[in-house]
Amino acid sequence: MLQTRTLISSDLWRSARIFNWFRALIAVALAFVSWRLSDAFFPTLGDRVSLVWLSLVYLLLAVVFGICLQRRWPNFRLLLTLQVACDIGFIVAVMDIVGGLRTGMGLMLLPYLAGAGLISRGRTTLFHAALASIALLLQQALQYVATEGGTADFFQAAMLSIACFATAWLAHRLASYATESERLAARRGSELANMAQINRLILQDVSDGVLVLDEAGVIRQFNQQAERLLGPGMVAGKTRLSEFNPLLTGALASWQAGHSLLPVDLEITRQVVRPRFMPIKVGNAEGGTVVFLEDIERLRREAQQMKLAALGRLTANIAHEIRNPLSAIGHAAQLMAEEAQDPASLRLTRIMVENSRRLDGIVRAVLDLNRRDRAEPVDIRLHEWLTAFVEEFREVEGIAAELTLHCPKGAVARFDEGQLHQVLWNLCRNGWRYSTRMDGALGLRVARLADAWVLDVHDDGPGVPAADVSKLFEPFFTTDAKGTGLGLYIAREICAGNASVLEYVSSPPGDKLGGACFRITFPARPA
Repeated sequence: MLQTRTLISSDLWRSARIFNWFRALIAVALAFVSWRLSDAFFPTLGDRVSLVWLSLVYLLLAVVFGICLQRRWPNFRLLLTLQVACDIGFIVAVMDIVGGLRTGMGLMLLPYLAGAGLISRGRTTLFHAALASIALLLQQALQYVATEGGTADFFQAAMLSIACFATAWLAHRLASYATESERLAARRGSELANMAQINRLILQDVSDGVLVLDEAGVIRQFNQQAERLLGPGMVAGKTRLSEFNPLLTGALASWQAGHSLLPVDLEITRQVVRPRFMPIKVGNAEGGTVVFLEDIERLRREAQQMKLAALGRLTANIAHEIRNPLSAIGHAAQLMAEEAQDPASLRLTRIMVENSRRLDGIVRAVLDLNRRDRAEPVDIRLHEWLTAFVEEFREVEGIAAELTLHCPKGAVARFDEGQLHQVLWNLCRNGWRYSTRMDGALGLRVARLADAWVLDVHDDGPGVPAADVSKLFEPFFTTDAKGTGLGLYIAREICAGNASVLEYVSSPPGDKLGGACFRITFPARPA
């Protein structure tokens, strides 16, 4: 509200300055006419010099008022009242010099009163009209006394006074309408600005890509998700959809023709999306179209997450029920192995023990699925922590070869310490299994990526086949006959529980080993 008042006040001062220029032009014009063209415009003028001096004095007052308006001194209403009083006095004096009301100069009061009324927003218009009426009647009274009733015309003075009040009232009403319209426009503008901000926030926050097209097919607005799905290069208000993505344009044309629409494989980014179209039309005017782009891959991931969550709860309950009988079976197999004498019985008991241990490992892995909810992240100084981890890993796994470690001393990551140990142990064990097991065959590298730290675990093995990359983090997927297929899935879930991301990187920048690389991106931190 304070800002609105300030803007209105500035508009008032600006209008008063423009009105003062009108005052100065009237003074200059009247001085020129009285000096050069007095015979043509004022045939009854007797004192031309007085009219010239009066015009010059009025021009000087306009200059003084201009300085006051520039400095905004004194109070606006007081300054405007002084100006109107001087205007009225000037017009009445000019009228008295050139011959009275019959010359028509009194009508010059009307534009002054109208202008002052509009500038003051109608607050003092009737007061100004009263001043003008008093000045007219006083001039007629003085003229009546000076000529002993010869040329005074009180009827015309009364009619002109009525005209002054009518003009003032009209200016008052127009100013009231203008003020109300201005307030309504300011309120509507504020509401529209708020709605535009809300629309932008909603548009950027929705999970689907959104494109807003006008009737000519020009992209007027889009969100980050749409740019991710369709690729960069869109410019709001300039890019035509037909030129940017012909495939989506064809889908739009098919929808406009009334045909059904199936999911479309956009060739630009190789993203599978399902476009939905909504018309924009108000009345009979031509409207545009809103295009919603659903990421099918994201929908599949969400559906898979829901299934896995339900499966996790079910398998956790089953695992608890299996664990006790499984322990009993394993213990019984060990007792039988102690009493067995022949090789066949020993082989059978060994098979029972090994498979019971394998099943116990699967049960433990299933129970670990719920560990992501118990994360207690702390700040870890990666250089010291990874140095100790590499030494422990080599000692426990019996690795004689050297493992490479590159980590800046200032790197800090926020992660649950025990869970990070579990994730890295799993990744390093997998990397060592598929590497050449030479010096430098397995390495860890910490680097800065934007405002976050990343940790790469890379090896010099054959890498992951392209056909298996999309299945790496799926539960129970494994290429090892003895594996459970839950290691990478659990590792990724643990990372997600620590606000981090675990992903497979086939060719990391600067890596000359050419094998597989798994990258952990820790939560973003200030540089």
